[in-house]
Amino acid sequence: MAHVTDDLRKLYVESDALAQAELVRRGEVPASELVETAIEMIEKVDPKLNAVVIRTFDIARQVAKNPGSGPFAGVPFLLKNIGSMWKDTPLTAGLGYLKDFVCDRDSEMSRRMKASGLALLGRTNTPEYGWCITSEPKLYGPTVNPWNPNVTAGGSSGGSAVAVASRMVPIAEASDGGGSIRVPASCNGVVGLKPSRGRISYGPDDVDIWFGSIYALCHTRSIRDTAAFLDATAGSLPGDPYNPPRPEKSWLSLLDERPKRLRVAYTLKAPWGEPLAPDVVAAVKNAAKLHAELGHDVEEYDLKLDLEATWWRYNDIVAVEHVGEFDRLAAVVGRPVTQDDLAPFNWSMLQYGKTLSATQYSASFRAVRKAGQSIAMELDPFDVFVTPTLTQPPRHPGYWSMEDGNRERYLHRWSDAAYMFSFNISGLPAITVPGAMSREKAPIGVQLVGRYGDEATILRLARQMEEAAPWIGLRPQV
Repeated sequence: MAHVTDDLRKLYVESDALAQAELVRRGEVPASELVETAIEMIEKVDPKLNAVVIRTFDIARQVAKNPGSGPFAGVPFLLKNIGSMWKDTPLTAGLGYLKDFVCDRDSEMSRRMKASGLALLGRTNTPEYGWCITSEPKLYGPTVNPWNPNVTAGGSSGGSAVAVASRMVPIAEASDGGGSIRVPASCNGVVGLKPSRGRISYGPDDVDIWFGSIYALCHTRSIRDTAAFLDATAGSLPGDPYNPPRPEKSWLSLLDERPKRLRVAYTLKAPWGEPLAPDVVAAVKNAAKLHAELGHDVEEYDLKLDLEATWWRYNDIVAVEHVGEFDRLAAVVGRPVTQDDLAPFNWSMLQYGKTLSATQYSASFRAVRKAGQSIAMELDPFDVFVTPTLTQPPRHPGYWSMEDGNRERYLHRWSDAAYMFSFNISGLPAITVPGAMSREKAPIGVQLVGRYGDEATILRLARQMEEAAPWIGLRPQV
């Protein structure tokens, strides 16, 4: 076992993932030392934060013996505890119902993550089954925001964002069906890109999930790490239903090209629910001001589409998908799921989904697809559309508790995240970057939305923001 020195600890917490990989590549730091430093960090810091709920240290140590030559060779990494199959690792989705499940194969994304050289240390905390924008499952307990324990860490990729923000790892997997990459990125002051529909394959086990509205990528502290991870994991498989255009150059190399003069729109209007909080308004205005100072054409613009009506239609789809998924899981577990297995909200969604007819499901699907098209068409005149990530600063723990079995009341509280699901259903790429700190000393994110298939433009603009007002050196005092 490698000895972890103070100098190595300092180097580890100050380096992003690509910098750590370069240290390994040049032979300056063995991969084994990076892994042991990450293990020490997790063992020391995680008891305070509860971000890492499944540990696979032996896998990481094995990778460190021969990290290969991938872009992230030897870099400590964490998977989300929902979604990606990684052979021989437990995967529970925050459900006691799945407590004995172990992956017997790799998903395509996991295969690509392995090929990039990432050293897997474990899986991160999520809410039960994921349809929540905080991370407080009964099975593992709540994840704590490292900036301020009195506000949520966000979800559903809350453990991932906390692990990156607190420097346990420089990069962690995240996924997003209604804001689950971007919300916790905002709450923890890290970078979270939801790529274009179809950019990451669901294969080989799945072809289409929620009609292309589930996305996977990562949390990082730097734009270049996000671009490099996209390079490493993007790409469709034969027969995939969505195949967005891919640039001729890598997304990482495109960061070196200055963006042209962009037409940037921003909004200060909440689609429904409470008006934008003053701290959030200030963050969006500051971003718009910075974009103008960077030489872009900036104007205010509010979406015309009725997003609230679309939100309820989207949840019809989600509820029916819940029914289908738990039917499939029953064959894996060996018994049907029961009310005792689920948080009250999840049970209410399951029961509601069973009441919907095929005709109702089809009507909601058509309405959501039409809304997605309308969003893309409405925003097409702009190169980038800027929104708050959340319309309010991070809420207190328990605000989005899944112990609330009143489906409508619970889902109404998602109005804070109205600008999240909008870009799941439209398929447009959207990235959240740190924008400000609230009066409660919690991060506030700003979201940049691009045209379909054009991650390059929002990554380049985010890189300009990062260079003008660097956030990577800011870290919570855990």
